[in-house]
Amino acid sequence: MKDLLPEFGQRSEAFFCSSYSHLSNWAKTADVQPSGNETRKVDVRIIVATNRNLKEEVKRGNFREDLYFRLNAFQILVPPLRKRMEDLPLLVEFFVDFYNKRLGKSISTVKKYDLELLKKYHWPGNIRELRNVVERSMINSSGTTLRIDESFIPLPTDEIGERMQTLETIERKHITAVLKSCNWRIEGAKGAAGILGLNPNTLRNRMSKLGIKRPN
Repeated sequence: MKDLLPEFGQRSEAFFCSSYSHLSNWAKTADVQPSGNETRKVDVRIIVATNRNLKEEVKRGNFREDLYFRLNAFQILVPPLRKRMEDLPLLVEFFVDFYNKRLGKSISTVKKYDLELLKKYHWPGNIRELRNVVERSMINSSGTTLRIDESFIPLPTDEIGERMQTLETIERKHITAVLKSCNWRIEGAKGAAGILGLNPNTLRNRMSKLGIKRPN
């Protein structure tokens, strides 16, 4: 039997008072006493998760030292999302599939530009924040392409200018690449506007704003 205790480091004192003896027995002897004086041997694996440094919490007196050592048999340290951006596309794909089923959507494509936008954010809310952004984007998207609204990703005031310049550079490169692949054709079934999911006039306006011109 496996039991997962999420956010274990934030459990209340009431939780420990009511459950500590059971956890301690499981971790020490694998014995339980369901009723009366009868003791049973159980096959238990306790898996706990927390976003806190429990060793530091023990030093501060916020977490029981004896329980820490009973549970600390094997640690798996998972770095925050901002330190493993190579996982972001897979996580987006997972959440898109999850919300396709929940929302009855059929989204199958995420633009490279949008993935780059997501990678440039530092995700203080970690994977939960990414999940929320994908969910809101799924709700606002139609068709088969996920559209990430930049307003869903708040930027610190002192970083807005730098980040927006970076995003414009990415957008310029992406639009230029699509135009080249279409031989600079904007309209029509095989035009760049259709591939980018934009109205032709909107694309022309973006090209003008970004300084994109067809070479002579």
